[in-house]
Amino acid sequence: MSEGPAISFRDVTKYYPVTAGRAMFLKDVLLHLPGSLSALRRRQRFCALDGVSFDVARGESFGVIGRNGSGKSTTLGLIARVLVPNQGSVRTVGRIAPLLELGAGFHFDLTGRENIMLNGVLLGLTRERVRARVADIVAFSELGDLIEQPLRAYSSGMVARLGFSVAVHLDPDILLVDEVLAVGDEAFQKKCLRRMAEFRARDVTMVLVSHNLGDIESLCDRAALLDGGRLAMVGRPREVVAEYRRRLDDGAAGTDDAGP
Repeated sequence: MSEGPAISFRDVTKYYPVTAGRAMFLKDVLLHLPGSLSALRRRQRFCALDGVSFDVARGESFGVIGRNGSGKSTTLGLIARVLVPNQGSVRTVGRIAPLLELGAGFHFDLTGRENIMLNGVLLGLTRERVRARVADIVAFSELGDLIEQPLRAYSSGMVARLGFSVAVHLDPDILLVDEVLAVGDEAFQKKCLRRMAEFRARDVTMVLVSHNLGDIESLCDRAALLDGGRLAMVGRPREVVAEYRRRLDDGAAGTDDAGP
């Protein structure tokens, strides 16, 4: 591989279309130009990220924190290439294993075993390489005979187990984790954390989004704080977490409105 960071964001802006709460009538536009046009543009899109730039070094564990709607999941979606920036550029190097949201990339009419094959191929492995890992994936997931059942029969915790098990057994260069560790029983969560610690020791690049600030401090080398779609701070996890808590206390970290 060439030298350079594993992940690079350069002036990245991402917005989504938004349905207006009420129609902008022609009379509004005629009577209140140009303010009405500006309001119309604001209604038409939600800016999830606004001019964000940062690098993640190869082998680095990088945390992303912030209130709901601050742009955390959008950041992971851009790294995973399931989203495209409206402005700026996102560059990644290596195979990416994304755990972006519960059930993402799974087909709920297929069995657990069939979904293992599907995900492995989608992540760029040959069928032979995926088959060689199936037994280990099933064992790690602790699903046993349920691996032959369709995913629609699984609980949310079982889906999370399977998703994490697939991702960590496919030799990723970059592992993306979005709140997945919040699902499942305590014993499985601890097993996941141990596997992530092993990845860290093997210099696998990891990007972790979590509301569990203790995980951010213990698992990450650096962290970023997003506030209203803008990058507020990048630094040592403990310092970034302290700044996040300060903003929460001051009421300056935005609202709890749901967003990407």
